[in-house]
Amino acid sequence: MALNATIYKATLTLSDMDRGYYATHALTLAQHPSETLERMMLRIVAFALNASETLAFTRGLCADDEPELWQKNYADEIELWVDLGEPDEKRLKKACSRSERAVLYSYGGRASEVWWGQNESKLARLDKLEVFRIDFDALQALAALAERSMQLTATIQDGQLWLSCGDQTILLEPARLK
Repeated sequence: MALNATIYKATLTLSDMDRGYYATHALTLAQHPSETLERMMLRIVAFALNASETLAFTRGLCADDEPELWQKNYADEIELWVDLGEPDEKRLKKACSRSERAVLYSYGGRASEVWWGQNESKLARLDKLEVFRIDFDALQALAALAERSMQLTATIQDGQLWLSCGDQTILLEPARLK
């Protein structure tokens, strides 16, 4: 018998002072049975860091040909492709060829460092690609905030993301690798 996804709902109030973007988004996330809370919360972080009125979650882990998030224009062309983890070079080339801009958030702790060391020179040729590393300890703290219904407040300034839920606040500082 297959396990079902767990549904999480989050109201994200966002103040992105770096981009001048201020909005509240009602998010619904389906946590795949094989997905960790850290990865699911990273999807919310990725949404906050790239938020727009047209940014949307995709089928994610259920679809090999889609990113975690994308932003499409009215002609159904992909403007932004957002992925998570440590994908292979072929997937990132595909992301760059199908979109105007691709962003990757790597988060695997030591595994992320090893992956970057092995792929940095290959990925340097992909002009449309931006790569960030998210501290795994910060993600673990963020996973502790996860509830089936969340009221989140995100403030972005000078490249730092402050994410609050109730009386707890977590600081995430995405490190730009490329």
